[in-house]
Amino acid sequence: MNILSQLNSVPMYMICGGIVMFVALVCLVFMVRAYRAGKAIGMDTSKMKRAIIASATFSILPGVGILLGVIALSGSLGTPWPWLRLSVIGALHYETQVAQAAAEQVGMNTLSSAEMTPKAFTTIALLMSVCIMWGMVLSIFFNKRYSKKLTGDDKPEKKKGPGFGDSAMTAMFIGLVCAYIGSYLGNFVSGNGNFTFTGNWMPLAVAAVSALTMAGFIWLQEKKKQAWVESFSVAGSMILGMAAAVLLGMAF
Repeated sequence: MNILSQLNSVPMYMICGGIVMFVALVCLVFMVRAYRAGKAIGMDTSKMKRAIIASATFSILPGVGILLGVIALSGSLGTPWPWLRLSVIGALHYETQVAQAAAEQVGMNTLSSAEMTPKAFTTIALLMSVCIMWGMVLSIFFNKRYSKKLTGDDKPEKKKGPGFGDSAMTAMFIGLVCAYIGSYLGNFVSGNGNFTFTGNWMPLAVAAVSALTMAGFIWLQEKKKQAWVESFSVAGSMILGMAAAVLLGMAF
């Protein structure tokens, strides 16, 4: 039995599926309790039902992006593990980046089933889990204080502005984007200082298409006041970027 068959085995589906079902049950319990609490304080039930339907509707297309992430990772990590990661606590941009970085650290050239080994999968899965668990752990100790900062209850006399967390998150994503674009440029530009463009230009083209698509969504949201497009921006940018990769690959 090869490694991919083991990663797609029945025990893996039972373990990962059991955790996903438990989390889904918790969500259902909280939804029912929230609905009952709304009725208890006199909220309009028709408005609550419309809110539930609207939330479910606007979750479909963003969920497509998550599904694409599961499909992209399933070829090397099997289906159960990416399904668990992206269903419970993982984020699409995080899981793919950390999995690729971990694969490189264990000596794999690419994140693929051909190079996957039990040792490599264990390292990748451990790193994906450990790096993202701190949000939950730190929330136990600091969430109450952080909530007060968000509401301004800690210093009501002080006018609240963008906090350090917002600036740090923005800086982190700018750094990630620069690192990836830099690696793409490094693969594209070759030669001893002669800047001979003979490398792989496809990642740069896909990044450009995705960036332009996201810019279009932001323009619609901010200039045309179409706030609803925010829920579809990430998934839409991913889908158009992937479509561009397919079309450009067929053309060239």
